[in-house]
Amino acid sequence: MSKHGKRYLEAAAKIDREKLYLPEEALKLAKETSLSRFDGTVEIHIRLGVDPRQADQMVRDVVVLPHGLGKKVRVLVFAQGDGAALARQAGADVVADDDEMITKIQGGWTDFDVAISTPDMMGKVGRLGRVLGPRGLMPNPKAGTVVPAEDLGRVVEEAKAGRVEFRLDKTSNLHVPIGKVSFAADKLYENMSALMEAVKKAKPAAAKGTYIRRVTVATTMGPGIRVDPSGSQAMEALE
Repeated sequence: MSKHGKRYLEAAAKIDREKLYLPEEALKLAKETSLSRFDGTVEIHIRLGVDPRQADQMVRDVVVLPHGLGKKVRVLVFAQGDGAALARQAGADVVADDDEMITKIQGGWTDFDVAISTPDMMGKVGRLGRVLGPRGLMPNPKAGTVVPAEDLGRVVEEAKAGRVEFRLDKTSNLHVPIGKVSFAADKLYENMSALMEAVKKAKPAAAKGTYIRRVTVATTMGPGIRVDPSGSQAMEALE
């Protein structure tokens, strides 16, 4: 079992492991107990009462955080013709509109954070599954990253502004970044509110019993802080 260092233990000592904190309290405490010497990321970890083995209980969606993630998001768009032009106008960092870029990605190049495609390009994009799939970069209609050419401008702008995808993992958990430690606590709170509302809307019809089982806030390398799911307006989405 790994041992924690002195700084971690000092930070963890400020947290009552038996207490469920209000969201506002948890976010402020997360900022105070952040250990990274760089501007760490604040994440929300949510335990759901669904079975990830059942297709009708999968939880997957996107949310546009009102204050973004505090980092530059590099967007690649697979499109041709008017779609490619619209993507460039919207600020896409890379537009893959020829076989040369497809070949480059097949060779392992993935210097981007989000990949978006028009439906007509998915035949070519499908060949990149072995490269994009394991990195979570494969465009997918359910994630809102396969869209008609006329929607490219909006989707590219949302991606660069702080559009975040969340997806249930094999252990029934969601792990979602909501900003940086340097963000003001009220901005983190508003991002968290937007996320929780999106998670509520993504509840599968087949889900039974308690949908939200546990919510934890944590920063990069910092200790986790349990959140009371009914403690404030930010969590009304869970009721």
